[in-house]
Amino acid sequence: MLKKSNIKGSEQVKVTFVLPQDHPHSAASVVGDFNDWDPAANKLVKRANNTLSTAVTLNKGQRYAFRYYAADGTWFNDEAADAYEPNEHGGQNCVIET
Repeated sequence: MLKKSNIKGSEQVKVTFVLPQDHPHSAASVVGDFNDWDPAANKLVKRANNTLSTAVTLNKGQRYAFRYYAADGTWFNDEAADAYEPNEHGGQNCVIET
């Protein structure tokens, strides 16, 4: 799930990436254009409601490719992405538009 919130008085958007409590991966990161695809940059944290989430601040009016990367080396997508596009590895990246 993706949550977008405009940051008042700025040209930025807070994007929260959320995995549900019943998701098969208990440790993962969100990686994408906004963090140089670095799995250490935005690890998802377990919340009190047993979801995993992390938030990033992105510029408004932009398009960013991203995916999730699990601790076991598995890549997976978010079904709530705004779009999908092919990547250079023969798979698909998620796209979020701010």
